[in-house]
Amino acid sequence: MSKALTRTDFNFPGQKNVYHGKVRDVYNINGEKLVMVATDRISAFDVVLPKGIPYKGQMLNQIAAKFLDATTDICPNWKLATPDPMVTVGVMCEGFPVEMIVRGYLCGSAWRSYKSGVREICGVKLPDGMRENQKFPEPIITPTTKAEMGLHDEDISKEEILKQGLATPEEYAILEKYTLELFKRGSEIAAERGLILVDTKYEFGKYNGKIYLMDEIHTPDSSRYFYSEGYQERFEKGEAQKQLSKEFVREWLMDNGFQGKAGQQVPEMTDEIVNSISERYMELFEHITGEKFQKADTDNIVERIEKNVMTFLSK
Repeated sequence: MSKALTRTDFNFPGQKNVYHGKVRDVYNINGEKLVMVATDRISAFDVVLPKGIPYKGQMLNQIAAKFLDATTDICPNWKLATPDPMVTVGVMCEGFPVEMIVRGYLCGSAWRSYKSGVREICGVKLPDGMRENQKFPEPIITPTTKAEMGLHDEDISKEEILKQGLATPEEYAILEKYTLELFKRGSEIAAERGLILVDTKYEFGKYNGKIYLMDEIHTPDSSRYFYSEGYQERFEKGEAQKQLSKEFVREWLMDNGFQGKAGQQVPEMTDEIVNSISERYMELFEHITGEKFQKADTDNIVERIEKNVMTFLSK
């Protein structure tokens, strides 16, 4: 079975510190650059699951790099290079403490809230009579706070973001503009591949006084995709949509009695489950990029990453 990378502890030249996120390990180089390693860890319900998923980090890193390159005409982004299949090196931005979530369809957590009677999400009013997986007349932005490790992100409204000073009105207007334009571009690319970009999230920061797009974009960890073919028919029949996203992992966990609540145990992750998750990620990679996934050598992942990053940093 292929190896999965679940933790890194590098010591690069000029390294000031390292942040171990849910999925990524981020190395601060001289307070100027970030070396972001996309590990094979997988999280759901804000909990990191006990086993890594082979090739997941490589897939996420390569999808994000492709979309960062495909959106530079919309806004500047942090990426400088991808020296390894699992690594992106970029400029260090001062991040806004919010995630810009944009939804084109009513599903996932928004649908769960709507079904329970909620008609306003993050200050956005929703009409009565909507159904699961229904397309919104226009995409809506439902931001969340960016929580520290182990804490849940919380919904927040535009008004509250401005009131708390998390962004100025001018900055928020740019965040909103970039979010909608990026979502439009992502939706167009997805449509070319027979997919619907249902919802996604973006993170932004400031670099040299300008707002930059940060982190990953349009990956299965940050986005939900439906297959275009059969969408309307399934919607009209009230059937579940065929989708490519991490939602299938959440559904598997919920079916096995886990939603990240106190006292709940993560179900056993058998090799069969781990391999099936890896295969679903590969399916999405190939659909969204239109390219065949090329598996990197997993014999000595740590040594490979270290060598590739050191070579890049020494330039």
